[in-house]
Amino acid sequence: MSSRSSGGVSRLSPYLQVAPLALIMLAMVGIPIGTVILLSFWESDGIAVFPTFTWQNYAEVLTSPLTLTLFLNTLKYALITLAATILIGFTCSYFLVFHVRNLKWQIGLFLLCTIPFWTSNVIRMVSWIPFLGREGLFNQLLIGAGVIDQPLDVLLYSDFAVVLTYIHLFTLFMIVPIFNSMSKINPSLIEAARDAGASPWQILTGVIIPLSKTGIALGAIFVVTLVMGDFFVVRVMSGGQSASVVSAMKNNIDQLFYPVASAMAVLLVVVVLMMVAAILRVVDIRSELAR
Repeated sequence: MSSRSSGGVSRLSPYLQVAPLALIMLAMVGIPIGTVILLSFWESDGIAVFPTFTWQNYAEVLTSPLTLTLFLNTLKYALITLAATILIGFTCSYFLVFHVRNLKWQIGLFLLCTIPFWTSNVIRMVSWIPFLGREGLFNQLLIGAGVIDQPLDVLLYSDFAVVLTYIHLFTLFMIVPIFNSMSKINPSLIEAARDAGASPWQILTGVIIPLSKTGIALGAIFVVTLVMGDFFVVRVMSGGQSASVVSAMKNNIDQLFYPVASAMAVLLVVVVLMMVAAILRVVDIRSELAR
């Protein structure tokens, strides 16, 4: 084999190696997304779909006050859940890494956090209903303790129940990456900061949080995408009193308005990508992970 041909093969070698995975990604991700985008420009009368190019679906979605309300409602759920999961995930990870010195105890307590994931999301979600209901355990405890006279209706079938369920379902997706980032922090850095006279708060804000930002960013991406793409929790835990963009898409699909649902799906993907891009602007995950 000549040097020219061998050089050509060596240049093509990386592309040949990545080709199988690229074809799989194209078939499993690219084609479905392309189909949704194409369908969003078609027309529908509620019975059949017509392959006619139109902007009407996007105009209908973007000019509807209901759509804006649904997007704001979905963003509200995502941001509240994100703030709560960051607080809980950071606290749990900090305790496991810096206060539990025994490795076996660290592993055991970390596995304890994963126990809820041994059951399905549906079971974990529905388990809140008998706990938060008017005749549920929590209301009965409050009444028995004399804290309240009447059962609290706000606990179930409300935004509170939706957000609480999201936090329960997705906190582990925040704990895992933050724990991974914190466990890589060299203890000598904290000792050096302490020897230099830094207070515990200064060590937390000046050393631990900056070195944990990769895990926080990864966890934020997981939580945001999971909340923005969910509709079942909103439908069940709000009792039909609240809605999200995805639940509206589900209603359009049930009524066979596939183009309108596709337009909403495309806009939702754009919003999620913008949120992920904003997170990546704050933290350069690639360079952080390459360290």
